Amino acid sequence: MNVTVERVENEATLKITAPAAAVNDGFKKAVAKIANSVNIPGFRKGKAPRNIIEMHYGKEAVKQEAFEIVANKAYTDALDQEKLIPVSDPKVEESTFEEGKDMELTIKVTLKPEPELGEYKGLHVEKEAVEVTDEAVEDAVNELRKRNAKMVAAEDDAVIEKGDFAIIDFAGTVDGEAFSGGEGKGYPLEVGSNSFIPGFEDQLVGLKKGDSTDVEVTFPEEYFVKELAGKEAIFKVNIQDVKRRELPELTDEYVAANSDFKTVDELRANYKERMQKSAEENAKVAYERALVDLAVANAKFTVPEIMIEDRISQMVDEMKMSLESRKMTMEMYMQYTGMDMAKIRENQRPVAEENVKTDLVLDAIAKAENIQVDMADVDAEIAAIASQHGASVDEVKKIIRNNGTMGLLLANILRRKAAHVVIDSAK
Repeated sequence: MNVTVERVENEATLKITAPAAAVNDGFKKAVAKIANSVNIPGFRKGKAPRNIIEMHYGKEAVKQEAFEIVANKAYTDALDQEKLIPVSDPKVEESTFEEGKDMELTIKVTLKPEPELGEYKGLHVEKEAVEVTDEAVEDAVNELRKRNAKMVAAEDDAVIEKGDFAIIDFAGTVDGEAFSGGEGKGYPLEVGSNSFIPGFEDQLVGLKKGDSTDVEVTFPEEYFVKELAGKEAIFKVNIQDVKRRELPELTDEYVAANSDFKTVDELRANYKERMQKSAEENAKVAYERALVDLAVANAKFTVPEIMIEDRISQMVDEMKMSLESRKMTMEMYMQYTGMDMAKIRENQRPVAEENVKTDLVLDAIAKAENIQVDMADVDAEIAAIASQHGASVDEVKKIIRNNGTMGLLLANILRRKAAHVVIDSAK
C-alpha cells in the first residue's frame, strides 16, 4: 500500500493506493458478510454463491460493501503507517474502485495538532504569599454566631445598611404595565444579598422605616422570564420596617454548646489554622496553574474547531449529569435561566478551548520527555478515586471497565506527570 500525506496545519489529505489483490480480497469478504447476514431460499445461511447474492441484492450492494471493507482497512493502516491521530471522521474526496484493479483513494481528515513547544522548564511566576487576617477569622466566627441570631426591629430612625432586612411592599411595572410576580407585601429582603434584580437593593440603602421610593432597574439580558429580559422596570417601594440580626454574645459557654471546642480562643485558633491551610492550598493550585498556563502560552499551534466543539459537548453532558443528581433536567435549567442550548454552549466555549489547549501541550511535553505510565501509577490513581468517593477499588475498576474510560484515566495520569515536569522545574 502506498500513502502520501499533504498537511496544511491540522487538515490532511491522504492519497492511498491499495493493490488489486487487497481489492479482490475485499470482494470475497463482502460476499461472505452478506451471505452470513441474509436468508436466501434454497440455501443455508452463508452458503449462497456470489452470483445468487448479486441477483438478489445487486452487484452495486456487493461493490459498496467491498469498498467499505477495503477503504476502512486502508485508512486505518495509513494512519498507523504515518503515525497520524485523527480528531474528525474521514471524508472521501475521490475514489477509484474496481475489482481486479488497484484502489485509488483520496481522504480528507482533521488531525490532532502537534504543538511546537516553547519554554516549559525553568519558568517563573509569582507565588502569592497568603496570610489569613484576624478580620477574616472574625468573619468566620461570626457565621457561627449567625446560626442562633435573632431578628429584632431597628430603631425607628435607623437607616438601612447592607446586612439589614428591609420589610417592603413593592409593585413593579414595565412600560407602565404591571407584570406577573412583580408585586409583594411585607417581603423580608436582606439588603446586600443580591437576591433581587441587580441594583434594586443598593437603592434601599439609606432609607428608613416609613420611607417610599421609586426603584429603577433593568432586568438582565439572561433573565429567566424571557418577556422581561433586558427590559427597564420601575418598582414603587414602601419600607414597612427595618430589622437587624442580634448576634448572641461570643462566650466560652456559647462556643462549647455550639461547636466542638471549649473556648473562644480554641475556636479562633482552629479557624485560623484551617483557613490558613485552605488559603495556602488555593495559592499553590493557582501558582501551579499559572506555570502550566505559561507553558501553554509559550507553545505555537492552532486548535481545530471540532476539538473545541467535542469538548463543549462533553462539558454539557457533565452538566446534565450534575443537574440530574440534583433532581433537575436540562430543560428545567434552560427554562429557569432563560438560556437555550446555543447560549449554554457559547458560555462553555472559553473554558473548553483552554482545556483543549492545555491537554494538547501536556501531551506534547509527555512525548518530548518520554513520560510513561506504569501499573503502579494506575493502581494509585484508582485507589485515590475509590477513597474520594467512598468506594472499593474493585467497584472503581468495574465502573472504569464498563464505561470504557481506561484510556481517559491513562491520559489524565500522563498529563499530570507532564504538568509536574513544568512545576518541579520552575524557578
